[in-house]
Amino acid sequence: TPIDLRYLSSGINAEYGENSVGGIYGTLTKRRGVVIEEHQVEGTPMFMVKAHLPVNESFGFSSALRAATGGQAFPQCVFDHWASLPSDPMNVGSQANQIVMATRKRKGLKDELPNFDNYYDKL
Repeated sequence: TPIDLRYLSSGINAEYGENSVGGIYGTLTKRRGVVIEEHQVEGTPMFMVKAHLPVNESFGFSSALRAATGGQAFPQCVFDHWASLPSDPMNVGSQANQIVMATRKRKGLKDELPNFDNYYDKL
């Protein structure tokens, strides 16, 4: 059976000027973000975007967004929900596998995934 790898997803609310649209969408796309809603703030030239962004992709997001928009975007990140990755971490090369392997490397763990036999009680 495939393994369901879950991750935290942040809700992003960002306010920006109309000249910053490309920077907003580009930064979100690079970090697996998904735009949920976009609208203009009534009576102003500002826009508001709501998006979901995986928490492990959110580190440095504010500074990257400000750099991409020339300091015109003002994001706020809050926990929103848990989501599932649509791939199996046991399949080498899948997105889930790449995330698991990067995490194992960052934590100084072995480069290979442990076998089920390591945890199965044989009594």
